[in-house]
Amino acid sequence: MAFICRFAPSPTGPLHIGGVRTALFNWLLARKNKGKFYLRIEDTDKERSKDEFKKQIIESLSWVGIKHDDKEFIQSKNINKHKEIAEELLKKGFAYKCYCSEEEIKEQKEKCKKQGIPYVYNRKWRDPKDLKIPKDIKPVIRFKSKTSGNTIIKDLVQGDINVSNSIIEDFVILRQDGSPTYQLSATVDDHSMKISHVIRGDDHKINTFKQKQIYEAMKWDIPQFAHIPLIHSEKGSKLSKRDKSSTIDDYVKIGVLPDALRNYLLRLGWAYKDKEIFSLDESIKLFDLNGVGKSPSKLDMSRILSLNEHYIKNMDEKILFGFLKKYAQNYKKSISSSKEETIIKSLNFLKNKAKTLDDIYKNSQYILNEDIKIAAEDIKLIDANSKKIIDEFLGEFKNMSSPNKEGLEKLVNSLINKHKTNFKGVGQPLRIALVGSRFGPGIYNIILSLTKDEVVKRISKIN
Repeated sequence: MAFICRFAPSPTGPLHIGGVRTALFNWLLARKNKGKFYLRIEDTDKERSKDEFKKQIIESLSWVGIKHDDKEFIQSKNINKHKEIAEELLKKGFAYKCYCSEEEIKEQKEKCKKQGIPYVYNRKWRDPKDLKIPKDIKPVIRFKSKTSGNTIIKDLVQGDINVSNSIIEDFVILRQDGSPTYQLSATVDDHSMKISHVIRGDDHKINTFKQKQIYEAMKWDIPQFAHIPLIHSEKGSKLSKRDKSSTIDDYVKIGVLPDALRNYLLRLGWAYKDKEIFSLDESIKLFDLNGVGKSPSKLDMSRILSLNEHYIKNMDEKILFGFLKKYAQNYKKSISSSKEETIIKSLNFLKNKAKTLDDIYKNSQYILNEDIKIAAEDIKLIDANSKKIIDEFLGEFKNMSSPNKEGLEKLVNSLINKHKTNFKGVGQPLRIALVGSRFGPGIYNIILSLTKDEVVKRISKIN
């Protein structure tokens, strides 16, 4: 049997981080088993579905390294097939027309709420022998769920999951306006696409019980199911779209690298021995569902940033600059072509104090902006003695034909000894003059990353 997986998001908002992990697990298993990975856009909610979100989903998956096979499948284009199956289920006796009004359904729900029990449709129209069909109500079509026994799912992560059929209501498969519901559409599409493995969040378990009954009614091959635990926030609650770190865009905007985020999501709820860092090839080779835990995973931003720091420090400077350039273009101010060479040359030290691309961008402002503005609290740190030290440094620096680290160290040490101070006493005022802040890269790195003329110009402004 061919190994075919899918990821089926709804284009009703930015791609959720939990969705990215689900897509990743499906993609890895498909690649490992030399199968197919399809992207299905479930756009049947016409009011909330937007093309901009569809585009964002595709771009986000591509950004993190997940490429789907063939062209994405658009669910709404298969709507006639969904309706056809609904009518077939009706004809075979596995579904029926329900003429309950909205008011009746609301009353049933209120009654259950008062009794403190979950709402289950009362199956009024399942056997309508003594009922008169109202002329002013268009019916929905409900699936005729089993009323006795149990439905069992052999889950590849959770193990056997057993539920009493009595709690599975006769769910709607076709609405009053003739549009299919998720339960029907997803089942029909998975069958049409020959999906062999359905891997999704464990909040879909109740859907799986319902969908399995549709498979059985149609005598279709049932795919294997795997329900992976949800991702919880750092506070331990279910991660929602309202959380600041819930969508992939939240991470892109602060400058997290795709490899870092993918590696983090891989390890979020999955383990392989004590290994932490995985290349893409290793991920494909080693991933399997046996390593997926059964409990929810808690999002850890500090771990994400730590991983990102690792990838930044170990990335080739030219490749890293490519990410930085695009990041600046999308979220900051574009990097001038005249500054590119200097930035690339400086990345060997700029990246050592950075956890994100945003950190690198901020720390490189002294290169990008020639007009350095010194904050009031920093300018106060440059007293008369500091100005004297700066003036003496400038005089000696001008005489250097080709500044280098060895020569700079010698000059700074001589000033330390002469003025009976320490490295901070010399380095801090120089850093303030050159970058506008007492914080930033090492003073030697700053000086050597700028042209001699630029160093002279900036220091001269202090006096």
